[in-house]
Amino acid sequence: MSRRVVFAVLAMATGQTAVYLVRPTTSYRLLGLGHGATAVGLVAAAYALLPLLLAIPLGRRADRRHGTRLLLAGCATETVGCLLLAAADTPVTLGAASAVVGTGHLALALGAQSVIAREAGNERHDEQFALLTAGVSMGQLVGPLVGGLLLEHRRGAGLVAASTRAMVVAAVVAAVATVLAAVADRRRSNEHSSEESTEPGRLGEILGSRGVFAAIFASVAALSATDVFTAYMPVVGEHVGVGPAVVGVLLALRAAASLASRLGIRRLVRRVGRARLIMLNAVVAAAALTALTFTDQVVVLAALAVVLGAALGFAQPLSMTMVVQLVPEHARASALALRLTGNRLGQAAAPAAAGLVAGRTGAPSVFWLMSCVLATSAVAARATDEEPARIGDEAARA
Repeated sequence: MSRRVVFAVLAMATGQTAVYLVRPTTSYRLLGLGHGATAVGLVAAAYALLPLLLAIPLGRRADRRHGTRLLLAGCATETVGCLLLAAADTPVTLGAASAVVGTGHLALALGAQSVIAREAGNERHDEQFALLTAGVSMGQLVGPLVGGLLLEHRRGAGLVAASTRAMVVAAVVAAVATVLAAVADRRRSNEHSSEESTEPGRLGEILGSRGVFAAIFASVAALSATDVFTAYMPVVGEHVGVGPAVVGVLLALRAAASLASRLGIRRLVRRVGRARLIMLNAVVAAAALTALTFTDQVVVLAALAVVLGAALGFAQPLSMTMVVQLVPEHARASALALRLTGNRLGQAAAPAAAGLVAGRTGAPSVFWLMSCVLATSAVAARATDEEPARIGDEAARA
C-alpha cells in the first residue's frame, strides 16, 4: 500500500469523525432551539443538496487530475462548515452550514476514492476500499461518542450552548484532517509522474455498463439508511426516554459493527460474490431497522444497532469496487462521482421524505420507509446480470 493511500485513508477517517460529530449534534441543536422532526429532516437533506450538483463536475476533474487536491480542499471546506454550524441558530442557517459541510465531505470522499482507484490494482480494490470504508466507520464510531459526551444530560435550551462547543471541537478535528490531506498532496507534488487523462468518463458509457446501476442503488439505499438512522435516533431517543449519551453509544455501536464487517470482506467475496453479499445484507438491514421501532429496551436497541451496522457495512466498499471495475479505466473517477451523486440524492431525498412522514405519522415510521428502500435494493442486486460465481473467482485470483 502506497504512503499516499495511507494518508488518504487517515484523512478520510478523521474528516468523517468531524462529520459524524456535527450531524447528530445538529439534530440536538434544532431540538434545543424548539424545532421538531420535520426541521431535522429538512436540515439533514440540506447537507446533500449542493454536493448533488457538484459531484459529476468534480469527478470529471478527478479523471483528469489526481484526487489529492480534492482531498485537501474537502477537508478545509469541512473545517469552515463546522465553524459555521457553531454560529448558526435557525433552521435556514443550520441548513446552509450543513450544505457547506456536505460539500467538503463530497470532495474528501471523491478524492480519497480516486486515489485508491488509481493506485491500487484491480486485485487490491476490495481490500483497499474496505480499508477506506473501515476508516469511515471509525469516524462514524468516534464522532457520535464524542458528541454524546459533550451533550450529556443537556435538555432544552442547554443543548444550544453544548452543541456550539461540540461544533468547535468538530472544526478542530476537521483541521487535523486537512493537515493529513496536505501531506498526501505534498507527496503528489513531489512526484513527477504524468497524472493527466485524455478524456473524462461519459455518463452514458458508465450507466450502460452492466451491473453499475444495481451497485449504485445498493450504495444509495445503505447510505440513506445510515443517515436516517443517525438523524432520527436522537428524535426516537427523546420519544422513548433515552438520553444523548446513550444515543451516542447506539450510533457508535452501529458504526463499530460496520467497521468489523468490512475487515473480513475479501474472504466473504470469495465465497459468496459481491452482488449476492449486497443482496443478503440489505435484507438483514431492512429487518433490523423495522425491529428497532418495536422496542424501547436499551439492550435490545443496542443489539439491533449492531446487526444493522454489520449488514450496512458491505454495500459501500463492494459498490465502489463494482463501479470501478465495470467501467473503462479512464472513466473510473467519473463513475465514482456518479455513485456519489446517487448517494447525495438519497441523502437529500430520504431525510426530506422522512421529515414529512415523521411530521404526520411519527419518527418510527421513517425507519419503515428506509426498510422498504433497502428491500428494493436487494431485489435490484438479485436481478443484476453479474454472476456471483464469476465474481468469487475474480476475488480468489486477487
